[in-house]
Amino acid sequence: KHFLIIFGFLSIAFSGLSQGDYTDLRILYADQNYEKLAKEAEKYTTNDKTKKDVLPYFWLAKGLYKISLSGSDDDRFKNAYKDAIKYLGKGIAYDNKYNNGSATEDEKEFVGKFQMSLAEMILNEMATDNFKRASGWAIKYQKITNNEVVAFYAMGACKFYDNDKTSARDNWKQADKLLTEIESIENWTDADKRMLKMGVLYSAKALKDSKQDSKASELVGKVSQWFEEDSEWQTQYD
Repeated sequence: KHFLIIFGFLSIAFSGLSQGDYTDLRILYADQNYEKLAKEAEKYTTNDKTKKDVLPYFWLAKGLYKISLSGSDDDRFKNAYKDAIKYLGKGIAYDNKYNNGSATEDEKEFVGKFQMSLAEMILNEMATDNFKRASGWAIKYQKITNNEVVAFYAMGACKFYDNDKTSARDNWKQADKLLTEIESIENWTDADKRMLKMGVLYSAKALKDSKQDSKASELVGKVSQWFEEDSEWQTQYD
């Protein structure tokens, strides 16, 4: 009986350690000490007791993103932006698995801001015909969204204009399948909405360029109800 009581207290104690609010990381972020934040958060992600907690991954991604903007003399941060993608992706994956996405919802402002930075990078590459680079970034975007359909449409268009028609069709097929499961995008981040809009528009253009006008119109029609009031959509769609 005593053993069970002791075991119970230990379980509660360890649970408290692994499900803490990570005030130390919060303070480092508030103090703008981003390099130390990244180093301390990374320790939690490699500790057996806390490596499946989601908050350290989000804090690590936040720190790395800030470092990517300001730069660093420390070589360990030379790939800060790509590492931020990796750790945010892990955090979202663990959050979906263990918390039903609650932490991602709590961190929606940061997630949306970070997504938008990557979305703009993808769309800028596409706008300058750097479709191979855009496709590579779109693959990474998949890791930081729960709406993978948006990346598949972008990748389909990129593969088409990079003369990989087979991969283009495969990506569009997967995107079309995922799109049938979507009833509303009201609660999506602005970045996900923008990626869907532009991915569909680029894909429709690709279909038109390959003399598949009816398929292009059909694709646009599947999402037009969500962008009827969007001036950019109206301009490019018309």
